[in-house]
Amino acid sequence: MEHMHEMFGVTPWGFAALAAAALLVGFSKTAVSGANTVSLAVFAAILPARASTGVLLPILIFGDVLAVLTYRRHAHWPTLWRLFPAVAGGVVVGTAFLAFAGDGLVRGSIGVILLVMAGVTVWRRRRTEAPGAERNPTRAARVKAGSYGVLGGFTTMVANAGGPVMSMYLLSAGFKKLGFLGTSAWFFLIVNSAKVPFSVGLGLIDGRSLLLDAALVAFVVPGALIGKVAVNRINQRLFEQLVIAATVLGGLQLLLR
Repeated sequence: MEHMHEMFGVTPWGFAALAAAALLVGFSKTAVSGANTVSLAVFAAILPARASTGVLLPILIFGDVLAVLTYRRHAHWPTLWRLFPAVAGGVVVGTAFLAFAGDGLVRGSIGVILLVMAGVTVWRRRRTEAPGAERNPTRAARVKAGSYGVLGGFTTMVANAGGPVMSMYLLSAGFKKLGFLGTSAWFFLIVNSAKVPFSVGLGLIDGRSLLLDAALVAFVVPGALIGKVAVNRINQRLFEQLVIAATVLGGLQLLLR
């Protein structure tokens, strides 16, 4: 703990908050995707915003591994292949943005994106629930996958905040709970792992950040186990409402700081 304080100025209370946020990462990966926007906001509150993305990334990857082990059979690969090219473009744009943007701009941008995504999803669901709403033709589906993909790649690179963007995409594509969790588990394991060299190149991951990760990663496991038990007790509608609520909270938290 002394080491932690010397490296990042983390107090014991700060460390407890980071540990709770790591627990929530595990829970979000196996139960309510998007809940880890709250973790992201906690990390950005206690550590410098840019440094926080480097510390959070290995913790997220560990959560992704647990989620893939739990839900790997439920993934929908055609959806993933449709998203990956656009996401790669978004990651490159996000890397360029991070190279030049300061902490405040990074935080504000993410907050705005999260709130817009939540608004779009609520609006789309209202329209889809209306009688006679049209199903997406293939060209529209491709455009949608492309735009969500670029936005997901950008937000995941800049702040590890791709969760809500992908949640909104999978909800709007009509995924049910297990398909949703299986598809996003594989998506984030692949995308987050691909971000590591970029983060190292930007100096966001180094020996100091990995030391803090080593102290926090154990807290992800109980969170994932709680999520696995809880997910069977959450019905589809409540699941979707929790995902949207977590997104709005995360966005507001980042904007109001």
